[in-house]
Amino acid sequence: MKVVIVILATCLICISCSRQNNALVIQTDFGVKDGAVNAMKGVAFTIDPKLSIYDLTHEIPSYNIWEAGYRLYQAAPFWPAGTVFVSVVDPGVGTARKSIVMKSKSGQYFVTPDNGTLTLISDALGIEAVREIDEKINRRPGSENSFTFHGRDVYVYTASRLAAGKISFEEVGPLLQQSMVRLEYQRPVLSNNIISGNIPVLDIQYGNVWTNINDSLFKQLNVKPNEKLAVKIFNKDSLVFTGEVPFAKTFGDVGLRQPLAYLNSLMNFSLALNMASFADSFHISSGKDWSIKIGR
Repeated sequence: MKVVIVILATCLICISCSRQNNALVIQTDFGVKDGAVNAMKGVAFTIDPKLSIYDLTHEIPSYNIWEAGYRLYQAAPFWPAGTVFVSVVDPGVGTARKSIVMKSKSGQYFVTPDNGTLTLISDALGIEAVREIDEKINRRPGSENSFTFHGRDVYVYTASRLAAGKISFEEVGPLLQQSMVRLEYQRPVLSNNIISGNIPVLDIQYGNVWTNINDSLFKQLNVKPNEKLAVKIFNKDSLVFTGEVPFAKTFGDVGLRQPLAYLNSLMNFSLALNMASFADSFHISSGKDWSIKIGR
């Protein structure tokens, strides 16, 4: 009997030690010049020092909810089910805007203000359910009178407990009773041999122009390598760029500082200049108000 008890105890210890937390991935517009991001990580570490904590980015332009949403769309599909993402770009901090956790149909969790941040990732991955954070339960103890740092006091606190298995998704709070806030943008569509789409973001290091036109839609134009495409770019209703751009596999297929159209690493239609900035050269930016039309 003693031997059996020892074996059972050992097995229980092994099971406890082998339990793996889900990854916690943090994104903000805080930058890293001060201690804000580090404070958030300290809260997570206090919840469970075994948590695996990763940075998505902390260089989102200040208050830019749209770009925060795009960076989730860019990175989240490459993380496994169970991953918990925290995105804090929160110009409405301390106001009546809601704090939510979305579970995607891919089994990931997204903790953020309900301000439109989840527009693109919910379109890409689908929504399993959305819960409003119950701050009476899921708030860092002693922070009740703090109104300007919910990233530390509410979001990473809730996300860390979820990632560590301290709470279930159901214990986050009640189901959201209305639809999440959404940002409107030009969805990709093909009509009369013209594809219309959005320019959600720039490849900021190189000035390439990325769109939301995926390869499956683009292939419906039946464009051949080196064929020139008619391209028009708009900011709201204002035409910013018009020209013909050849379709290529990669940058070196055209001459130095020459334009090309290509499929980027996310397999979305994009524009570039070989070893120069397309965006700077033609004064193009990105966001929900920027759109593009392409045709043969």
